[in-house]
Amino acid sequence: MFDFPLTKYLFDHFDVVWERMVEHLVISGTSLGIALLISLPLGLLLSRVRVLATPVLGLLGIIYTIPSFAFFAVLVGFVGIGAQPAIIALTSYALVILVRNIMVAFNSVDPAVKEAARGMGMNGGQVLWRIEVPLALPIVIAGVRIAALSTIALTTIGAWIGAGTLGQLLRDGLPNPSTGKLYAGVIAIAAIAIATDILFRLVERLANPTRKPARRIQSATPQPISGLQS
Repeated sequence: MFDFPLTKYLFDHFDVVWERMVEHLVISGTSLGIALLISLPLGLLLSRVRVLATPVLGLLGIIYTIPSFAFFAVLVGFVGIGAQPAIIALTSYALVILVRNIMVAFNSVDPAVKEAARGMGMNGGQVLWRIEVPLALPIVIAGVRIAALSTIALTTIGAWIGAGTLGQLLRDGLPNPSTGKLYAGVIAIAAIAIATDILFRLVERLANPTRKPARRIQSATPQPISGLQS
């Protein structure tokens, strides 16, 4: 039915492409999820304890400069082939983007806004969850989007260490592109990346505050304001 050479394999062997796509999404999603669990508290800590920012970001920067193939190969020597070394490497790369982004997001919150919230009677936890998190969230989501796209791209290398993924189609299709495996893998990876980008952009737009900080404080803390006014 589909005789166009660039997509023939994609539709004729969609079950194979789908299996690789699921592997790709699982490894990418797992790596990004672990990176988020680590980077959210770490980025917040670095925004509070500035003296730690330089050494921590410097260490993460060193990891990021390691070529991906070399990093994957080194990890294979410790944990073997398969998904595990891929997840470790991908998580490490995502941390570089996420930790810096989260730290910058919380540092970008206007100190005057936080001071105004404290003046209304909020404690530290309330200021964090009601003021800082909503204001920092759009920047955090933007960083997650960049990390997600980077992770999706790097996951392709997992095929060379036995992790499967859509990179397996690229690896198998390189010697003989006429089979269509190479094009099927490229199209599927591009589709995942485009869908991910659109999804996170929509979430980023929804999270972006359209109201002024002062109004956000009022909506977040109606009781303290009414008490002050009375």
